[in-house]
Amino acid sequence: MKNPTMIDRRTFVSTGLATSISMLMLPAGVATAESVSGLYENIPLKDEIMGDPNAPVTLLEYASLTCPHCKSFHERIMPSIKKNYIDTGKVKYILRPFPFDGDRRGEAAFMLAKCAPNNAYYPMLDALFATQGNWSRGGNPVPELMRISKLSGMSEADFKSCLGNQELMTKMIEGRNLAVRKFKVQATPTVFINDQRYTGQTSVRDLAAALDGALGS
Repeated sequence: MKNPTMIDRRTFVSTGLATSISMLMLPAGVATAESVSGLYENIPLKDEIMGDPNAPVTLLEYASLTCPHCKSFHERIMPSIKKNYIDTGKVKYILRPFPFDGDRRGEAAFMLAKCAPNNAYYPMLDALFATQGNWSRGGNPVPELMRISKLSGMSEADFKSCLGNQELMTKMIEGRNLAVRKFKVQATPTVFINDQRYTGQTSVRDLAAALDGALGS
């Protein structure tokens, strides 16, 4: 990936979104989630933490940046959770990359978020979700992704260097494959609270109830 032509052909291959994507569900007040071990050990790609690293509860999400349900979860549910649980020091939040196999646009977007300077991983994710319809399907995504990257402080050289970072790409894919193999992640978004996995459809109320349960409140 040493020139724009190679970036266009190899990194931004247009692919259809996975048809098996589903939303997550947290059964309010009912401890029926499945326990998963090793969720925070030997992870190939270093986690980016939002909130107090010493918070007693961890909210972990596996997401795809091309997934409409992930966009909805990020924009409709997470603001309330951030305000009431993350910003108050009760919960720390981790969003791990889970680009679907063959989703070159999703892979590239996550790489750019990881490369964003000045600890701008989460602001970059905000921008990528907000503009998902502009770059995730159809047409050439390079101009829009480059525009977003420049807003984060990246130069064009930084942009190309990031997308050519094979070590970053390898670790991201290893992390996704580990999630499938060991943690049984099959759809996005998939959420874990501490070591409990939840799947299905959710609401702010359901997620807050599950977090309150983990906090013992």
